[in-house]
Amino acid sequence: MKTRHNPVIDTRRATTPGTRATVAGIAISLFAGAAAAQSYPAKPIRLLVPFPAAGPAEVMSRIVAKTLSEGLGQPIVIDVQGGGSGTIAMETASRSAPDGYTLVVSSLSTLVTGPILNPNVRYDPVKSYSPISMVAIGTSMLLIYPGLPVKNLRELVELAKSKPGTLNFGSNGIGALPHLAGELFKSITGADIVHVPYKGAAPAALGVMAGEVHMLFIVPSGLEQNVRSGKLRALAAAGPKRIAAFPDVPTTAEAGLPAMETYTWFGLAGPQGLQPAVVSRLNAEVVKVLASKDVDDVLSKQGLEGGASTPEQFGKFIVSETAKWSKIIKTAGIKLEQ
Repeated sequence: MKTRHNPVIDTRRATTPGTRATVAGIAISLFAGAAAAQSYPAKPIRLLVPFPAAGPAEVMSRIVAKTLSEGLGQPIVIDVQGGGSGTIAMETASRSAPDGYTLVVSSLSTLVTGPILNPNVRYDPVKSYSPISMVAIGTSMLLIYPGLPVKNLRELVELAKSKPGTLNFGSNGIGALPHLAGELFKSITGADIVHVPYKGAAPAALGVMAGEVHMLFIVPSGLEQNVRSGKLRALAAAGPKRIAAFPDVPTTAEAGLPAMETYTWFGLAGPQGLQPAVVSRLNAEVVKVLASKDVDDVLSKQGLEGGASTPEQFGKFIVSETAKWSKIIKTAGIKLEQ
């Protein structure tokens, strides 16, 4: 019987000097990367925050960085670069050396909606970064004007569909999450409601209280007392589970609209090309940080909930969010004002 040829190459006979040099170079590179990862971190880490100082994102970043620094054994220096709608910090991060000493707080606006609305940004949301972990999620809540004659989400949808173009919804600006959430609501329900942009979240919430607009999807941090006093009515939490501060308010899925999920989120990333061992170390420490009750308490006060993930899960989440909001933005024809 004829012997079948074995395709395995005998490197002792088949390799050339050039091939051996290439293999040796790869081995040296892998060894150097492993050695660097074992000693990481050996100096302070810079954490870029692409949001204004004293805002919820910066507060979140500082408390997470403080505990993360303790776990890593090195200082973490917060570098707030809030200009350019977050693009300045993101561009800085994308151009930084992939050594683990420059990290960036990423978000829905900087990695998803911003690049969709502004295709001229000088970074690629997927190709320019190494995902490390999700950090926090802020679930939007559907708040309505108390004088609206509805008791639940189903009745709101019925009212909106029975009176096309009569009801309206507020937002803190064109292209902001509350605007996109309203457009998602329209897409899912088929209701014709009108967008009314305000210059900020607080004016938008006041607009609902005054009856200038009928509804608003927004992370309800700071609005708890207005809901309890009856100035606002909470109909549903637009996330996978109820919001801790509003345990009696059902989710949109419980209220009959399972596709109506909308939340802001934050994650940790580094420049593309981070060593896998460095990513793994950072991810493990973030998981520990988010298990801390002190960190959880601070996040809760900002209307956020800790939510660690694997790097792979975070990367897939960015891709899925991009697909979701690209469709909504295109269908609604949303364009930023020039």
